[in-house]
Amino acid sequence: MSLPDTAQRAPFLATLRRIGRLAWPYFQSEEKWKARGLLAAIVALNLGVVFMLVQINEWNRTFYDALQNKQLDAFWQQIGRFTWLALVYIVIAVYKFYLTQVLQLRWRSWLTDHYLARWLANKAFYRMELARFTGDAAQVPDNPDQRIQEDLNIFTDSTVTLGMGVFNAVVTLLSFVGILWTLSGPLSFHAPAFLGGGEWTIAGYMVWAAVLYCVVGSVIAHFIGRRQVGLNFRQQWLEANFRHHMVRIREYSEAIALDGGEAVERRQLDTRFTAVMGNYLRLIRSQKNLTWFNSFFGQAAIIFPMIVASPRYFSGAIQLGQLMQISSAFGQVQSSLGWLVDNYMGIAVWKATSDRLAGFEESLGQQSRPNEDFSATHEAGGIAASQLHVALPDGHTLLADGRLHVAPGETVLVTGPSGSGKSSLFRALSGIWPHARGQVNLPADTMFIPQRPYFPDGPLRDALAYPQAATHYSDEALQQALRNALLPQLATQLDRADAWGQKLSGGEQQRLSIARALLKRPAWILADEATSALDEAAEATLYARLVAQVRQAGGGIVSIAHRSTLGPFHRQRWTLTPTSDGGSASHHLDTATADAPDRTPGATPTMGTKA
Repeated sequence: MSLPDTAQRAPFLATLRRIGRLAWPYFQSEEKWKARGLLAAIVALNLGVVFMLVQINEWNRTFYDALQNKQLDAFWQQIGRFTWLALVYIVIAVYKFYLTQVLQLRWRSWLTDHYLARWLANKAFYRMELARFTGDAAQVPDNPDQRIQEDLNIFTDSTVTLGMGVFNAVVTLLSFVGILWTLSGPLSFHAPAFLGGGEWTIAGYMVWAAVLYCVVGSVIAHFIGRRQVGLNFRQQWLEANFRHHMVRIREYSEAIALDGGEAVERRQLDTRFTAVMGNYLRLIRSQKNLTWFNSFFGQAAIIFPMIVASPRYFSGAIQLGQLMQISSAFGQVQSSLGWLVDNYMGIAVWKATSDRLAGFEESLGQQSRPNEDFSATHEAGGIAASQLHVALPDGHTLLADGRLHVAPGETVLVTGPSGSGKSSLFRALSGIWPHARGQVNLPADTMFIPQRPYFPDGPLRDALAYPQAATHYSDEALQQALRNALLPQLATQLDRADAWGQKLSGGEQQRLSIARALLKRPAWILADEATSALDEAAEATLYARLVAQVRQAGGGIVSIAHRSTLGPFHRQRWTLTPTSDGGSASHHLDTATADAPDRTPGATPTMGTKA
C-alpha cells in the first residue's frame, strides 16, 4: 500500500485556502450566531489579556524604580496594585480558556455531524470503500473513521488555538513595539570602514534587535523543522493502518483461527508497527533538533535584551525600572515575532491534519455525486430495467444494453460462473453500483438479503428489526419471525445485547437475515446467496416460506445461487455466460424456463443483450 502523498505537498497558501473552505461553513451554518458570538468573545478576551500585559509592563518600571530607590511605601503600593492586576488577568485568562474550549467543542460537534451526514448520504461510504479497493487507492482517502473521529478533533483544536495565537501575537506586537521603541532610544556608533565609516545612529534600536533576532530564529527553525509536516502526515496514516489491521483481525477472527494464520497476522502487524515506530523515531529526532534550537532561542531571549540595553543603564541614561521594562517589552515583542519558532511543531501537525481532511472533503464531494447516467423509479408493477449497462471499476463490461422485466408472482434464479457479474447486477438494480447506467424500476416494497448480512451490536431485537426501530414490531411478531426462520433458541433473548455479527455462526446469521424478511414481509425480495451457509433441509424450508410470502403479497423473488437445490423454487432461470468482444470482458444473459411444477403462463421475464 502506497502513501497518498498528493495533499501533503500542496503549497502552503493553497493549503490555507483549503483550510478556509473547511472552516468557513460552520460560521455560516444554522449555529452561525453562536459561533460568531463565541469567536467575538474570545477575540475580546485576547485583547483584554494583551491590555493587562501592557499594564503589567508599566508596573515593572514603577516597581523596580521603587526597589532601586528603596521607597518602602511605593513598594507596598505596587504590591497592592499588582494583586489587582494579577486577579483581573487570571479572570480574563480563565474565561478565555473556557470559551475557547466551548467553541472547539461546538465546532467539532457540528463538523462531526456534517461529515457523518455526508459520508452516509448517497452511499458515499460504500463508494469510497469500493473505489479504494477496486480503483486507485492513492486517490482515495484512507480510514475515514480516523478522519472523522481524530482529525476533526485535532483540526478544530489547532485551528482555534493557532488562529488565536497569531491574533494574540499580532496585537501584542502592535501594543509593545511602540513601548519598546520609546524606551530603547537611539543607538549611536562609529561605522567600520567597509560601511563607509562615520557616525551612525539607529532609532529604536531594541526593536530592530528584536526583529533581527526573530527573523534569524524563524529561518533556522523552518530549516530544522520543515520535514515535520510530511512526517506528521505519514505518522497519522501509518497509525491508522496499524489500527485498521487489528480491527480486521477482530472481524475475521474465526477464519484466521481456523486457518492457523496467527503467525502471518503477527508478521503483518509487526511490519505495520515497525513502520509506525520507524517514522515516529524520525519524527522525534526532527522534534529533538527543533527543541534544541527552541530551548537555546528561548533562554538567549531572556539575557539578550539585558546585554543590548545594559550600556545605557550603566551609563546612567536609564534606571533599573526602565531596564526591566525594556526587558519585559522586548520579551513580548520577541515572543510575538518568534511565534512561528515556538509553534512550529504544532503548525506541522495542524497542516498535516488539514491536508488529510481536505483530501477527505474532496473525495466526499466526488463520491456523493449522483450517477447522472442512472435513473431509478419505485413504482408498482414489478422489477424492470432498460438499456442497463453494468461494468467493472476498471471499465470492462459485464452487461451491455440489458432489458429485463420480472412480473408480480414471478420467481427468478440467476446463475453463472463466479465473477460473471451476478452480484454486480444486483447492486446495479439496487442503485448503489456506481459503474452502471440505464433505467431501473424497483418497487418500493423491495428487500435485499445479502450473503453476509450486517447486524448492529446491541439487543437482539434491534439486530432483527434493523434498519427500522424495534418498537415498530411487537414482541410476538419478533419472536414468531425467529421461530419461522428456524431460530427458536433466540426467541427468548430479544433483550440480550451482544455482538451478533460475531456471536452467531454463518448459518445462524443467514437465518437471522431471513427472519428480517419474514418479519417485515416485503412483496419483493432480491437474495444474493442468502442460504449458502445452510443445509439443504433448512434451505428448502426457508425458501418455501419466502416464496409463499412474496406471492401472497403480490410480488416476486430474484435469487442468486450456485447450488441446484434452489431450482425448484424458481420459475425462471437467467444465466450469465462470458462472451468475447474484441478482447474486453462482457457477458450474455440467457433466459429460460426452469423446471418447476407450478409454473404460471404469461409471467415471463424477458431480457436482451448486446455482446
